[in-house]
Amino acid sequence: MTRPVYRFAPSPNGLLHLGHALSALLNDAAARAARGKLLLRMEDIDTTRCTPAFEAAIRADLAWLGITFDGPVRRQSEHFDEYHEAVELLRNRGLVYRAWLTRGEIRKAVADHEASRGTPWPRDPDGAPLYPGDLTVLGQAEIDRREEEGAPFALRLDMARACAAAGISTRQPLTFTETDADGRETRVTCEPAAWGDVVIARKDVPTSYHLAVTLDDARQGVTHVLRGRDLFAATDVHRLLQVLLGLPEPVYRHHRLIPGPDGRKLSKSNGDTALCALREAGATPAEIRTMVGLG
Repeated sequence: MTRPVYRFAPSPNGLLHLGHALSALLNDAAARAARGKLLLRMEDIDTTRCTPAFEAAIRADLAWLGITFDGPVRRQSEHFDEYHEAVELLRNRGLVYRAWLTRGEIRKAVADHEASRGTPWPRDPDGAPLYPGDLTVLGQAEIDRREEEGAPFALRLDMARACAAAGISTRQPLTFTETDADGRETRVTCEPAAWGDVVIARKDVPTSYHLAVTLDDARQGVTHVLRGRDLFAATDVHRLLQVLLGLPEPVYRHHRLIPGPDGRKLSKSNGDTALCALREAGATPAEIRTMVGLG
């Protein structure tokens, strides 16, 4: 019987907080209970914000919590060639296109539409506006000019073509298996089209979170993905990429989030209390477990 493989995959662009502790502890408990493996991955495609110092701090926090990992650490920044190959496979099938609109131009196009028509622009499950398309905003002449000058661009998945290539239909929907804390399984129907034409790479970075995490899980042989509830909807995109790239489908479980004092989820970018600060203040690993509801 194949041993289950779990993974914990933080981004070393800041310090771990209680939400990360919950995820790491749940993965550790699940892997040990199943006599499986627990792998560590550093999701460091943002080579500007991610640093060795943050990685060292993360590993120190995990060791303090008593979590150990099997096998070497996988760092995404060391596998850009693999992501590029995957993007090329999709491009060769006509499923990827260059998108020239900047974030500011997208915001303006959406604002102009909403102001002139009085109707909201469609948004993805995370609340970001769906991509409006280059031709409708820039026109062909401006697109040609930007391409000739080598302007920055994003590589976006043509969602309509991708869903068709994956054979998705009302009769044959795309699904994934979601489990709960007691191991009960539910088959969930995916709606990747709700995300619009998602970014899968950029001119200067050959991948995005969606592409990298999907390929990483396959390369590391991950069989069980246990992560925060905030990534539940993103699974629709990951399942689509798995089908398009011929990758195996893991079993998923999306755990509860740890809210901050104002009710929002904890975030490194918002400066929520770091584990190392709690440790320095005298907290013990057992007290951290109690704080995240695992006491």
